[in-house]
Amino acid sequence: MTQPRRSVLAIFIVLIFGLILLGVGTDGFSTFTAEAARIKKLVQDKPLFPDVRFRDSNWREYSISEFEGKYVFITFLYTSCTSVCPLLEMNMAKVYSLIPPEYLGKEIVFLSISFDPDRDDPAKMKEYGVHFNSDGETWRFATIPDRKQLDSLLQTLGVIVIPDGYGNLAHNSAFYLLDRQGVLTDVMDYRKPDEAAHKVTSLLGGEREGER
Repeated sequence: MTQPRRSVLAIFIVLIFGLILLGVGTDGFSTFTAEAARIKKLVQDKPLFPDVRFRDSNWREYSISEFEGKYVFITFLYTSCTSVCPLLEMNMAKVYSLIPPEYLGKEIVFLSISFDPDRDDPAKMKEYGVHFNSDGETWRFATIPDRKQLDSLLQTLGVIVIPDGYGNLAHNSAFYLLDRQGVLTDVMDYRKPDEAAHKVTSLLGGEREGER
């Protein structure tokens, strides 16, 4: 066999092996399809954010009505996470930095919600938020102490959290955007912060233009 043919065969084998691994890792590619379908249905259904009680990193307690009349840009995480959560919040910080300052706190607030209330007390969330330059006001870190309320929220927004028995929590990740009435209006890819920031800025800018 000539060298070029050997090279082509090697590339072909690598590609096939890679596809097999991808198929196994995603349960026959169904994970990608199921997640895309779930997000599409979620955006179509436009669920109302449930009436839950937050406790934030400054020990304040309030409901989603705290942000009435504003858009809310949301992530779900837990501070002990060593896999996706740091990247998720790093990209959240990038979106936050790209939003024009005049919108922050007035037109939109950022909210990172921990689904691990037993370990993520306000002090821990405050310490975690500092790593991403959260100011505790226009970008808040909070949890939901009531487990039933928390489970209701996760179910409503399609957030899947699975304990592994070793203190870790496997979960899906995305950017969630609530409109001014607390209705889910969009779910965005957390791996594309520039795209998310552009979409949010265009939305807010478009509303201001419409008011003129």
